[in-house]
Formats: sequence, C-alpha cells, structure tokens
Amino acid sequence: MSRWRVWSTYVQLCVTDETKLSRAEALARQVLDDVDLACSRFRDDSDLARLNAAPGEWVAVDPLLVEAVRVAVDAARLTDGLVDPCVGRALVSWGYDADLAQLVRRPAIAVPEVAAPRPDWREIRWDHDAVLIPSDCLLDLGATAKAWAADLVAETVAAELGCGVLISLGGDVRVLALDVEAWPVRVSETEHSEVGQTVALQQGGMATSTILARRWRTDDGWAHHLIDPRTGAPVDGAVRTATALGDTAVGANVASTAALVLGAEAQPWLADGGAHARLVLADGSVRLVGDWPAGSSGPSGEEAA
Repeated sequence: MSRWRVWSTYVQLCVTDETKLSRAEALARQVLDDVDLACSRFRDDSDLARLNAAPGEWVAVDPLLVEAVRVAVDAARLTDGLVDPCVGRALVSWGYDADLAQLVRRPAIAVPEVAAPRPDWREIRWDHDAVLIPSDCLLDLGATAKAWAADLVAETVAAELGCGVLISLGGDVRVLALDVEAWPVRVSETEHSEVGQTVALQQGGMATSTILARRWRTDDGWAHHLIDPRTGAPVDGAVRTATALGDTAVGANVASTAALVLGAEAQPWLADGGAHARLVLADGSVRLVGDWPAGSSGPSGEEAA
C-alpha cells in the first residue's frame, strides 16, 4: 500500500502485485497532476482558470478538462441539477476561494447577505478541445472531479500494469480487482474517525460525502463546501454524511452528493433510484438504503435502522 496527500486530502493506493506498487504510484501521481493542471479552481495556470476568466466565450482547453466538464454536466442531468457545476460564485461568496489549507487559517468570514445567482448548467457547451460556459458562470468541478480522478487512476494503472488496483482519493474509492478476493474498505465520516463500518468491495465504486470535512468558520458558525444549488447556501445537514455504491467512483459520488443536498428527502430519492447507501443523520443515527453490505462496526459500535 502507498499513501500520500494531495488536494488537502489523502490518497491511498493498493495493487494486487506489490512488485508493481512503485510504478502504480508514479502513474497515479502523474494522472493527479494532469487533472490538477486541467481542473483546479485554485491555480492561475489551470485550464479551468482560463475558462472561468472568459465566460460566454469558447475557450480552447485540454481534452482532459473537456471530459471533466462532460462528467459534471452528466451528473447535473442525472440529478435534475442537485449536483451542479455552476455553483462556483456561491462557493466564493461563502469564502471558498482558495485551497482548504489556506482557508482554515483565515479569520471567520461574514455570511453573505444575498445568495449568488445560479447560472444554468444546461447552457454549458463543449467540443473535443474547447468549452463554453454561460456568461454569468464560475465553473466549479469539485462535486465530481475528485471521484472522476479516482476512476481515471484505477483505469490507468490496471491498463498499464495489468494488475488489480484499489484507490481511495479522499473517500472516493474505485476498485478494479481482476478476480481477486474483495478488499476491506473502511467507511467513516472523517479521515481519522474510529467509528464506522468495514465492508468488502471487490469491484466498482464507493464514495463518501460529508459536511464534517472541508469546512471553515463564519460569523455564524461553520460553513462547508457542499452547496445546495436551489438556495446558494451550504446544505442544511439533515444528512451530515452519505456513502453510496456505484459502478464507478463518480457514479457513487453523484448519489452521495445528491443525498446531502436532499437532506430529509434523501432516503426515498435514493431508494427510488435503486441506490445502495449508508446515511448518517444530523443526530448521528445511521440509516441504510437498498442492499447496503453488512460489515463490522467501529470500536464504539453503531446502530443502523
């Protein structure tokens, strides 16, 4: 296993052939560097920064950003806009205008008086090497890009090295196991939490979204990075953490993010879509949706209903 940090979170990489681990890590680091250069909202030299600097115009960009935009728009379409890449201005208005490592060192910010206007994600256009965003849009790919990057790493390592691979990128997990036994995967609300559940994952994706990480202080308390596109404000926290399964990490992440936005309405929405998920409510109680796998609990135990 190899572990390092990127994008203010952790990367954990496992392969079925330990002799290939160093090569797998090199490939993973290169993929993540490429995604960062294309898709980061926090670096001036990224393709996304150039795109956001010219809303309403076609901008030539790396095909990697084109694919990331396509994934983000697909997520918006599948969730009827619950997972929306056009929330960049809302995030900035709430203070998320820099990498989290910088943000948490700042004094508490004032809460915005008026929600930022929400451009229409349906107006985003792309070609094989160019993207156009609405004239009033600040694009943010944070809701999908991390999970998509996990998928990209897993698929690259498996294709290049011919071995099974598991990657967890800040809780967005993708497994390409190639007929080996399932890997135990720890599901918890935060990186260092001792309470949670360990489940076996042999293939596909798993993603955890939470309001307990990537947060910062405001005059009225904590704010976090998960914006409800319907209000332009951070989600209310009726569901504070959601973990979902999917064929890919990004598929799982779309479900877990939408669940946090929906809050009290998450369980029926997930069930109607045939999702398998684990929800932690505001009071800490756990609710399971669909055929969530059985597993062992953390040191403090949990009660699920």
